[in-house]
Amino acid sequence: MGAGALRVRLADLAAAGQGDLRAVVGEFRRGEVLVPVVDDALLWVEAGGIRWLLVFTDDAALARFAEARGEAVPDRVPVYGARLLDHVIPEVGGQVGIAVDAGSAAGMVLPPVAGIVPDSVALDAEGAGA
Repeated sequence: MGAGALRVRLADLAAAGQGDLRAVVGEFRRGEVLVPVVDDALLWVEAGGIRWLLVFTDDAALARFAEARGEAVPDRVPVYGARLLDHVIPEVGGQVGIAVDAGSAAGMVLPPVAGIVPDSVALDAEGAGA
């Protein structure tokens, strides 16, 4: 399923204040998201000791984020969520999560925990980071 299904699932979560996180992670894994690229690097922010990779479900969400920051819309690359979770996050190392549609009402985070990222980099998995 594409970004549309992910966007709908996120909106449902925001409206209800709760939801089936496994279903959301599944949608994210199957969906294609946009990852902003600035100066040939993926766009990250750090908060609470965790690096958050910023991803967006569509160009409009990315444009709203850039506008709120007073910046031009950055270049972006489309990537499937599964590739980010299974390959990019482990390559970066350390405590890394994903922030989806940052700054929007339907935004959410996928923290670096077991069941979302590989156990080898999950904060709550035995031997994480080993």
